[in-house]
Amino acid sequence: MNKKTILNILIILIIGIGLISASSAYVGTGFEHQIPFTKYSKLKNNNILNKYNNTTCKAEAHGICTKVVDGDTIYVKGVGKIRFVGVNTPERGVNGYKTSKDFVKKLCLNKKVRLDIDNKSKTDRYGRKLAVVIVGDKKIGYKNLNEILLKENLAEIMFIPPSEFNPYTWAPDSSIIQSLGKTATKNALTSYVSNNGKSVSGKFVASLNSDKFHKPTCRWAKKISSSNKISFNNRNDAIKNGYQPCKVCNP
Repeated sequence: MNKKTILNILIILIIGIGLISASSAYVGTGFEHQIPFTKYSKLKNNNILNKYNNTTCKAEAHGICTKVVDGDTIYVKGVGKIRFVGVNTPERGVNGYKTSKDFVKKLCLNKKVRLDIDNKSKTDRYGRKLAVVIVGDKKIGYKNLNEILLKENLAEIMFIPPSEFNPYTWAPDSSIIQSLGKTATKNALTSYVSNNGKSVSGKFVASLNSDKFHKPTCRWAKKISSSNKISFNNRNDAIKNGYQPCKVCNP
């Protein structure tokens, strides 16, 4: 082969690799939504924040938000790059990306925000600080923006233990049902949320972080933390939702 032929082959390969890369662009979990930003663009921030209760989260750091990367990542002056803990918004190129990003811009950009850092996992694998982002002021009150994103359906739950925070207690049942890979029964989820992560009753129990279900008296069932425990009223519900019977207690 002459040099010209080799050069042409290399160009074709480079173009091909570029096309493949473009077609397989990173989309995260694939979460998307169809909410237009026009829903919020004409609203004052107070109109949005007044719908929500004051947060019980405590500010451990604060600073001016200098940049919004996307709906779940911001920069805070003097603190660094912040990843909203417990939630996930659409990635660039996915439906809903711009709305979620612009919503966070509206509430955060060039404003003072407060941060409750996740004390159990202070950073993610990319070195970003994990935190609840707190917006608002003394007059309107201080609100959990992570929770607001979930309740506005601008984000999905992304619970990665260990974590100080349990995003399942922030979200409506519909978000929880959508977010669970192994969707638990409606009754179990309602009980789970109403108890804010405390123990729930049922004939069988399982963990959100496992694929086994147990009798409540099983030694493994007793090891499940209350923040991760869900219940099923019958054996078939557990199996139907992707759980397997424990080999110790044989439920």
